[in-house]
Amino acid sequence: MSDNTDPAFPKHIAIIMDGNGRWAKSRGLPRTAGHKKGIDAVRRIVKAAPELGINYLTLFGFSSENWGRPQDEITELMGLLRYYLKSEMSDLHKNNIKLKVIGDVDGFDSDISDLIKKTEKLTEKNTKFTLVFALNYGGRDDILNAAIKMSEQDINDGEKAIDVFERNLSTYGIPDPDLLIRTSGEKRISNFLLWQCAYSEMVFEDVFWPDFDKACLERCIEEFKGRDRRFGNIDVK
Repeated sequence: MSDNTDPAFPKHIAIIMDGNGRWAKSRGLPRTAGHKKGIDAVRRIVKAAPELGINYLTLFGFSSENWGRPQDEITELMGLLRYYLKSEMSDLHKNNIKLKVIGDVDGFDSDISDLIKKTEKLTEKNTKFTLVFALNYGGRDDILNAAIKMSEQDINDGEKAIDVFERNLSTYGIPDPDLLIRTSGEKRISNFLLWQCAYSEMVFEDVFWPDFDKACLERCIEEFKGRDRRFGNIDVK
C-alpha cells in the first residue's frame, strides 16, 4: 500500500462513474462513444489515485439494475469490460496493483467471469494499491446475501454480531470508503455500498465521467479535507 498516514486524507475513495451517455449526447454521438471515453477516464484515475496517496479505489462499473438497459448498449458494455480486463491485466500486475471485484461475476458470460477471476488471482498478492470494481453489484443484494450467510453460521462467545455480519459482506477486508464521489451532477448513491458508506463524506461533481481527471480528483479530496467528520459524535473542542 502507499504510505498514507494523514487522518485528514482519504485512504479509500469510491466513485459512481456517471454521465457517459450524456457526455456523448452533448456531442451528438451515440451513448456507446461515451462508454468508450469512460474507459480512458478509468485509466487516468487508476493511475492518479496511488500517485496521490490513496490506498483503495472502488469504481461502480455495472450495477445489477443495468441489465434493464437496451441490449445493444449492454453488448457494448460487455465488450468494453472484456477489452479493459485483457488490455490492463498485465499492467495492473506490473504496477503492483491488486484487483478485487465485488458483485455477482457469475452473472456475466463465462469468458468475462473467467477473465475477472484470472486477473484477481494474478494480482492477489500485490501490495501497492487495491482497485475494486463493483460489477453486477447492488448494495441491497450485498446486505441481503450477508444476512443469509450469517443466519447459517454460529456466533462464537464474545464475538460481536456486527463483526460476523461484516465478515460476510463482499467488501470484507477492505476499509469503508472515506469519500464517495459521484460524477455528472446527480445527487444519489444508486444502491451502491449502502452499508459501507454509512459515514462516508460525499462529493457530487458536475463533470461527466469521461472528463473526470486527476485535477477533478484532487479538487474532491480538497473538499473532503475541509469536512468535519464526527461519526455520530459531537465536536467537544
